[in-house]
Amino acid sequence: MVAEELNARVPKAVFFTKGVGKHKYRPQSLELAMRHAGVEKYNLVQVSGILPSKCKIITIHEGIRRLAPGQIVYGAISESSTDEPNRLLCAGIGVAMPIKDQYGYIAEHHGYGMTEERIGDFVEDMAATMLATTLGIEFDPARNYDERKEIYRMSGATVRTRNIAQTAEGDKNGLWTTVIAAAVFIL
Repeated sequence: MVAEELNARVPKAVFFTKGVGKHKYRPQSLELAMRHAGVEKYNLVQVSGILPSKCKIITIHEGIRRLAPGQIVYGAISESSTDEPNRLLCAGIGVAMPIKDQYGYIAEHHGYGMTEERIGDFVEDMAATMLATTLGIEFDPARNYDERKEIYRMSGATVRTRNIAQTAEGDKNGLWTTVIAAAVFIL
């Protein structure tokens, strides 16, 4: 492949979104969660979590404006579903970006029982930890995330982090409930 073709496949922008859906069938609850997140019109392909060095973070509105219905779209996606009444669902995406011109990391996690704040901190910590290890920053993983943030800052390898998280309680009448969070790439 020619270098131009390879560069055409490197995402130039990314947007973050989240959603919740409820329905008597699980696939439809996922469709409704995707609709709530604004990404139901696209063919989403799950990718691992590398944020290219010059990938610009844009708003969901700007991202959707650049996409066409039916388009194949790549993204890091977190999704969780249940039909158990009142069960707390969570899905989150965390991002860690170095200030320098280097790639960053996207981490995703989904599960049960975590509040939106807790899942957000968790995925942000996962992404920052992955990035820190590539930057050669040593730290004690047993320390809490706030202490490690200070270690990152003091190392001189300034790291910016952010997250998007979605939680919901399972429908009280047993409908399928689905939550999603996604980092959607624009080529």
